[in-house]
Amino acid sequence: METTVKISGMTCGHCEGRVSSELGKIAGVTNVKAIASDGLALVTSESPIDAGLISQAVNVAGYKVI
Repeated sequence: METTVKISGMTCGHCEGRVSSELGKIAGVTNVKAIASDGLALVTSESPIDAGLISQAVNVAGYKVI
């Protein structure tokens, strides 16, 4: 299953790495591709991921889900 997350504040590769790292820690997530230029993260998982967990992980990385 793939979930697209709109994120504000990402501006560079370092930002992408922080977001990807935190989202990748969520149980069931198999792949994350953050794209700073589009303000998106594509999260691939084995099953649906709770939106609250996604938002929390993005906040821990220092960004905000919009």
